Order: sequence, then C-alpha cells, then structure tokens
Amino acid sequence: MSRRKTRLGPRLKPQGLFRRLLSLVVLVWLIGFLWFALFLPRPAPDTHTDGVIALTGAQGRIARGLEVLRAGEARRMLVSGVDSEVTQAQFAGQYGVTPVLFACCLTLGYESFDTRSNAHEAAGWIARYQIHSVRLVTTDWHMRRAAFDLAVAGPKGLVIVEDAVPSHPSMKELFVEYNKFVARVLAWLVNWPETTPHFPRGHDRH
Repeated sequence: MSRRKTRLGPRLKPQGLFRRLLSLVVLVWLIGFLWFALFLPRPAPDTHTDGVIALTGAQGRIARGLEVLRAGEARRMLVSGVDSEVTQAQFAGQYGVTPVLFACCLTLGYESFDTRSNAHEAAGWIARYQIHSVRLVTTDWHMRRAAFDLAVAGPKGLVIVEDAVPSHPSMKELFVEYNKFVARVLAWLVNWPETTPHFPRGHDRH
C-alpha cells in the first residue's frame, strides 16, 4: 500500500509574521522620516489672503507675519501663543507696530500653549472675523503639524497658505517633530479624544 506524499508550502509562524509586519512598519516610518526631513515646507509666494496667523515659539515668525500685513497681503493678523506677561505696548515697541495698525488689524492671542491650542485659538479668531483664507506662518520643521491641526480645527473649506520660515533644524529636532506629527495624525485617524491640560501661560510647548 503506497503512501501519497503531500507537499505543503512553508508555513509562516506567528513570530515570523510579527517580524515581517514590524519590518514593514519600520520601513514605512523610515521612508516617511526621509520625506519629512528632506522636503521641508518652503516660504509662500506673494499672495493675498483674508488673514495671516503667526505662531510664537521661534525667531522670524512674527516678523514675517507683520511683513505680510504691512504689504497689504492680508487684512488682519493673529499672533497666537503670546506670553501673558507681554503687553500690547511691549509688543508694539519690539516690533514697531503703530497704534493704528493695532486698532485695525492686529490681535494678540494669549490663550494657546501648544500647537493644537494654537489651532483652536485661530479657529475662534477665524470665525469672529469671517476669515475664508489664511496664511499660516511658522518655522519650516513645524509647519506640517501646525497646518494639519489648523485644518482639523478650522471651518470646512478654509484655504490655508503655508508660509514656512526657513531654518536649520538639527537631526534631533526633526526626529522629535516627525514623531509628534505621526502621533497627531494617528490620533486623528482613530478619533482619539482630545484633552486640554492646563499649562501656565508663557511656557513654549511647540
């Protein structure tokens, strides 16, 4: 009596499957990081928007926003994340803002403490002044997360022009910011409930 031999393909053990999935995740993460680090957002060309939002936290952001406002490329400006100890007079003195410009066009936002609260503060300002298009000014390495949060918090159909301030971030800064960006997108995809912990004003948590 002959026996039939059945040839079975190699079975993938659970440990092997896990290793392959882990390798795939690492590969996707690495490719994403290379894209993030090598193709940082750039400054925006001259274009008109209803408003301009400058986020505090690094040099060049506020100056760039004021440049846009003074050039007439936006009718209003929000500076989001201003330290509570900074008065309007101090701000005006540091950046050469006239009382007329303050009265007509400039808002200092004191309520935000991180990128997400920047976006929520901006959303309230956008609704108040009926802004339909906005130029977002922040540092190049911070732009993707800031623009993502503003798109989530802002009204549907809001046009966001990304105006990145060039910088020379270290590999560590890029690594940390990339992981923050990935975590933020993943939290949004799974509808992770947002919490708003209280931090003392004036702490930079960008």
